Amino acid sequence: MYTLLEAQNLIEKHIQTLSIPDTPPELYEPVRYILSLGGKRIRPALLIMACDLFEGDVASALNPAAAIEIFHNFTLLHDDIMDRSELRRGHPTVHIKYSENVAILSGDVMSILASQLMNQAPGVVLNLVHEVFTKTAMQVCEGQQIDMNFEELLTVSEEEYLHMIGLKTAVLIAASLKIGAILGGSSQKHAEDLYEFGRNLGLAFQLQDDLLDTYGDQTLIGKKPGTDIVDNKKTFLMIRAMEKSSPAQKKELTRWLTLKEFAPREKISSVTAIFDELKIRELTEKRIHYFYETALASLERLNRPEERKGELRNFASFLMTRNR
Repeated sequence: MYTLLEAQNLIEKHIQTLSIPDTPPELYEPVRYILSLGGKRIRPALLIMACDLFEGDVASALNPAAAIEIFHNFTLLHDDIMDRSELRRGHPTVHIKYSENVAILSGDVMSILASQLMNQAPGVVLNLVHEVFTKTAMQVCEGQQIDMNFEELLTVSEEEYLHMIGLKTAVLIAASLKIGAILGGSSQKHAEDLYEFGRNLGLAFQLQDDLLDTYGDQTLIGKKPGTDIVDNKKTFLMIRAMEKSSPAQKKELTRWLTLKEFAPREKISSVTAIFDELKIRELTEKRIHYFYETALASLERLNRPEERKGELRNFASFLMTRNR
């Protein structure tokens, strides 16, 4: 069974061998740039590990795994434009380094490259794999739109938020596992069990990202903390704060959410202080733990040897301890 590190190294080497066109350089250089920034290659590594879990041909899964990574980076590229982010993995975002128009077009070509690579899955499972991939790609876009819609709303329920991150973040992790299982020759039930493992792990993953955006160390997370607060993101932290706040605290939070002109540092400091008063960090950590345990329960239902499931269990543990 491939370990996480082995799967990551395998994907990294394969990505470096991909044939990406050279002309026009203005279009393809940003693609190479964002892929060169690294990242943990979590999603494609999951695909490889899921394929190997069922003793499938890992070599035939490399292009679909690369497709997942390229699609993921495409979404990050466009998200950075919409979120006006200046840093990605500690480096200038594509639209900052090049231009917004170039970033949009380079993102578009990345989505096409991802589709081309996914279509190189073995013919016997190609239709099924492509169906999972295209459905997931649409869901990710739906989730991003809902997330942007939330920016215009003063209040969002926890249920609405979890639905949104389920689409924007969790389904791609879940689909990576499901596609890997299909490529490995798994049964439909096993593929669905892995999907649920990934979906719940993805929910925990996103809630942890919410937490890190406010409480993370910039040198570790590769971006300025407090971006979600500045952008009025209805994260789990903000939603729970609005629900638990006293009238005075809610008035202060509402003021910051509706204020059109403000000093970003002051806003971050004031909102974080209210989070601290309400122990929002601890509440978020408890919710992360719930989804993590739910994910592990789905993994336990999987009828595979314990020693083979162990690597995915180790992966889940690794994911939940990153930069916290």
